[in-house]
Amino acid sequence: MVTKLALLGAGRIGKVHARAIAEDKRAKLVAVVDAVAGAAEAIAESAGCRVSSIEEIEADQDIDAVIICTPTNTHADLIERFATAGKAIFCEKPIDLDVDRARSCLETVRKSGAKVMLGFNRRFDPHFLAVRQAIDDGRIGKVEMVTITSRDPGPPPSEYIKVSGGIFRDMTIHDFDMARFLLGEEIVSVMAVGAVLVDPKIGELGDYDSASLILTTASGRQCVISNSRRASYGYDQRIEVHGSLGSVSAENQRPVSIEVANKDGYTRPPLHDFFMTRYTAAYAAEISAFIDSLESGTAPSPSAEDGLIALQLADAALRAAKQGSAVKV
Repeated sequence: MVTKLALLGAGRIGKVHARAIAEDKRAKLVAVVDAVAGAAEAIAESAGCRVSSIEEIEADQDIDAVIICTPTNTHADLIERFATAGKAIFCEKPIDLDVDRARSCLETVRKSGAKVMLGFNRRFDPHFLAVRQAIDDGRIGKVEMVTITSRDPGPPPSEYIKVSGGIFRDMTIHDFDMARFLLGEEIVSVMAVGAVLVDPKIGELGDYDSASLILTTASGRQCVISNSRRASYGYDQRIEVHGSLGSVSAENQRPVSIEVANKDGYTRPPLHDFFMTRYTAAYAAEISAFIDSLESGTAPSPSAEDGLIALQLADAALRAAKQGSAVKV
């Protein structure tokens, strides 16, 4: 049986998911919709599917699930709409920028019984998964401290900042989910410091472009997160987990992993330029996991509840940064 999927949103991330679907023989992209007709037509042509509308996809009983890659302010409405229509849902993060709206959306999902998976793709990165596996195997003992470095190569345009919800809801939200994934305990306290060191326009819009955070669990486990909207050397993505018996880390990845040694010293190729290339394998793996859950009847993970918790942590971080003191979650 082939799982039939519809893609809502044909932008940058929509194209990534369309490629991932094409690589999985158990699934087929049958419809795509986007406000920009040309974008939808381009994916339809490459995937061999039809350009459709929200209403047609909603009514089509042959479509098993939808992949939501539309702007954030449409996520909650679309999740509710397709949950009520009886379709499974994969949605890019976040559910919404407002915690209360996200909660009401989840209540609709619970009543409908629909399966919803959130797009925290970094859980599926093979390098980060290997870190988690080392923890699960007991190779570093009990987790005590996690360090996450996540820095973009450059700041987004002002138009994006205006609708992103800010650095904590847009960027750090991935790190909140990864912290929970690696700590093995829920976070109960958030400390955060934000600054504008990269682009004054970001500050004028009421946001930060640089942030440092300390997350703490009830048992005292800690996670330190370093975020920046600028890394002149490429897309900086590193993780280290320190435990009672040792540590495990995932280094930055490069398109080509070689090292040249000569009279000028040791040199290595540049890092990936951004998330589309750095997390290609992770995007494919998360779509595969979504299809697995549909075929097996198991609950998808990360869940909508995981998305809500990450959003709550983002809100706590913003409050902590503004008031200059730790916030209990």
